[in-house]
Amino acid sequence: MLYFSDLLQYSDVFFSGLMTTVLLTVLTTFLGIALGTSCAAIRQYGNKASQSVVAVYVEIIRNTPFIVQLFFIFFGLPSLGMKLSPWEASMIALTINLGAYSTEIIRAGLGSISKGQMEAAKVLGLSFCQTLTRVIFTPAFEKIYPALTSQCIIVMLGSAVISQISVEDLTYAANLVQSRNFRAFESYFVTALLYLGLSILLRFAFNTVGKRLFAYRSTQ
Repeated sequence: MLYFSDLLQYSDVFFSGLMTTVLLTVLTTFLGIALGTSCAAIRQYGNKASQSVVAVYVEIIRNTPFIVQLFFIFFGLPSLGMKLSPWEASMIALTINLGAYSTEIIRAGLGSISKGQMEAAKVLGLSFCQTLTRVIFTPAFEKIYPALTSQCIIVMLGSAVISQISVEDLTYAANLVQSRNFRAFESYFVTALLYLGLSILLRFAFNTVGKRLFAYRSTQ
């Protein structure tokens, strides 16, 4: 028999875990995209030395499991004198992970912009930074926005493993509840629904933001 009513007394636990997941997602989305944008610009326009450094970072992160990256930061770095709290380690790991994947996504967008636009910006007397911010980034981000937002949602779903280092996120809440009432099916079923709902809300939020960011297209 299934007894979902047994979970009602733990609603505050689920809510707290959900809020932790949402907060980490929001923070790491901003930080990860900022990191990815910087790295993408370096890979596209930087010198060979800086491009090589970014390329190594991207390849290491994209070709190793996220849980290994998380464990390395939380359990490995303390041996070098860098002790981090579970929250700090999770935020750093998620940011670095999203940064690596978003680097390649954003670089593809930058590469799709014709060199003619760069040359036109030079003729107008714009500096390199002005060219990037006013001429290159907006159309580039418009092209890769769906892929970038999907990657953010994937990272959010992958964040479930941070419960392994005792971050009290949504998955941690599910583990805690089922260990107390032994209702594993009900606990994880509700957790799955919460992750599904969060994914749908995030996609809706990203789509809404995208329409505002690129609304200028409809006026052209």
